[in-house]
Amino acid sequence: MAQSITDLKVGSVVNIDNAPYQILNNSFMRTAQRKPVMRTKMRNLINGSVMEKTFVSGESFEMADVARKNVQYLYKDPTDAFFMDMDSYEQFSFTLDALGDMVGYLQEGKEMTALLYNEKPISIQLPPKVVLKVVETTPGVRGDRAQSGTKIAKMDTGVAINVPLFINEGDAIRVNTETGEYVERVND
Repeated sequence: MAQSITDLKVGSVVNIDNAPYQILNNSFMRTAQRKPVMRTKMRNLINGSVMEKTFVSGESFEMADVARKNVQYLYKDPTDAFFMDMDSYEQFSFTLDALGDMVGYLQEGKEMTALLYNEKPISIQLPPKVVLKVVETTPGVRGDRAQSGTKIAKMDTGVAINVPLFINEGDAIRVNTETGEYVERVND
């Protein structure tokens, strides 16, 4: 049992109706003559649904017992992505729909973290930034611009990213996996 609504931080996992919900964002509110509340937006780690819930000060809630394990991404087929537990070498999979936008940042052979609930894998946690290779983009043309421009570039994993005009095919770039934004060019 958590003792306070201030324990509800972004990224923590709460057990609601016997299902683990990860907190995506939160805001603490305190008004005169009322109890403080924590408004949260949470994602169900089993089915991916998102819900909003307000916790009132003094309300009891339970933090979910979620374990983390190092796993390696192996490959994907048209419907599933396959991973291997680095300790036991057991393989498991997630549907591409369940992984959502994360599929665009999965690279064969790369290690990441799997979230386990009741000893069963329920989600993947990507590293904050990954290095991807540009496989297709238009040449950058400078024109009459007051500010620097961007263009779309397709990465080796299939995801499309907005990149600065100086990025060319074959360049390696670092991408933020949480926002999907370009961070920097990486020298080989």
